[in-house]
Amino acid sequence: MSAFPPCPKVELCTDLKSSEYDGLVVVAHTINDLPIEDVKRPLKALQALDKKADKSLFILPCDLPCQRIIFSGTGPLTRDHDDVRSYAEAAQKGVARAIEAGCQAPCLFFHVLDKFPQAALVTVLGALRGLYVPLEVREAQPDQAKKVQKIGIFDHDHKVAQRLDLIQALEAGRIVSRDIGGSDPERMAAPRVEEYVRRTFENTGIKVEVIQGQATFEKDYPCFAAVNRCASGIPRHDGRIIWLTYEPEGPVEKTLMLVGKGITYDTGGLDIKAGGVMAGMSRDKCGAADVAGILKAMSMIQPKGVKVIGAMAMARNSCGSNGYVSDEIITSRAGVRIRVGNTDAEGRMAMVDVLCHMKEKALNEVNPHMMTVATLTGHACLAMGPYTAVMDNGAARKIGFAQALQKVGEDFGNPFEISSLRREDMEKNRDKSGEFVAIFQGNNAPSTRTPRGHQMAPAFMIDVSGLDKHMMEDERPLKYSHLDVAGSSGDLPEPTNAASVIPLVMNTIGCF
Repeated sequence: MSAFPPCPKVELCTDLKSSEYDGLVVVAHTINDLPIEDVKRPLKALQALDKKADKSLFILPCDLPCQRIIFSGTGPLTRDHDDVRSYAEAAQKGVARAIEAGCQAPCLFFHVLDKFPQAALVTVLGALRGLYVPLEVREAQPDQAKKVQKIGIFDHDHKVAQRLDLIQALEAGRIVSRDIGGSDPERMAAPRVEEYVRRTFENTGIKVEVIQGQATFEKDYPCFAAVNRCASGIPRHDGRIIWLTYEPEGPVEKTLMLVGKGITYDTGGLDIKAGGVMAGMSRDKCGAADVAGILKAMSMIQPKGVKVIGAMAMARNSCGSNGYVSDEIITSRAGVRIRVGNTDAEGRMAMVDVLCHMKEKALNEVNPHMMTVATLTGHACLAMGPYTAVMDNGAARKIGFAQALQKVGEDFGNPFEISSLRREDMEKNRDKSGEFVAIFQGNNAPSTRTPRGHQMAPAFMIDVSGLDKHMMEDERPLKYSHLDVAGSSGDLPEPTNAASVIPLVMNTIGCF
């Protein structure tokens, strides 16, 4: 199995008196409830001098062989609005402080409340997040490719001992997503994404198929071809559609089918982003990055009964003389004629024919559920803040998918907000001329100034991909959900969040 990208070395620590560690990172909501006296004693001494110690981040000496304790308090966890993310945030801060103090082999010690069933796993993943080193740093400065030599996990309550393989699989998935989503637009231009993906899935059993060439795109993915047209003459920017498939051993019971938006840089096209708002648009590929991350985790977990098909729609929305323009009429793969209204609504264009192809595949799969994952609209950021918006069609709503995903996201510290597709969203995309085309691709205003702006995009994809022929009352209804991760993916200069990797993996494998 491929060991790329490299993950931090994680091991269980069975004895706090081991001399193998040079710092103990303690994560807890209160010092008073810590169960081990050797840890509690020096912290209580400080607490006697500082009543805010429970809520603080500090370092102090101790009598254990590691010689120092780094305490990172979660703050209060009893209020209605408190959630499990406090553990992850405290662990990340604690590990960062340990590194600043010079630790190369920290050990993580945590005490969590039973009210948060996945708090132990979330705490460990928070600590691992603090150990992430961006891909460009790893490649340009190999001596800085890792922040510590290893990290120990002292599992006194036996909450994670049997889950270390799962934890490392989830973190590997997040690393892949962060690498692709967070790297700059040249390092992760589409051809180099292909190289990275091929290396990542080498010897993993994941089937990798790459589609390229503007002539092929114009024939099979005409909407994607329009977005790629301007960049197609620059070989290092030319687009790719990357298909990834995980096949389990034995019978398949359900099929997860993911299409990710992978816009490597979004200038806005000829509806150019102006006024400084182009900065940060290298992160318009985080949907496709999450798809790759999910497949990476699945390749390591190897769940039974679950087949996963992912498609990464990688293109650069460049601005130039060969760019597509508003008023162009394009016929989609499903045969739907659309009029372009805004070249900055390129994400739906890049994904919709890939989604149509996925729909064609779904008709031959067992219990398929299709999803699009995309940093699609600024409106989602306004409406939902730093959370993923999830929207179901009728078939997905019937099984309560959005509610189930929201619950998993809450448990694992990646919250979702549920949004709805309504008749107004579908009608807004209808072309009013009644003659030239069926669908208007996007209005002239940004989504941030469009009422229900984040609902219009999945409505467009349903109509233009042909999913409107597979609704609840049709002969072959198909489940479809759209995840808008624009608000949850993370902004520069911080690493990207890989926001949908853990919830989608855990919801799919269902063993927690």
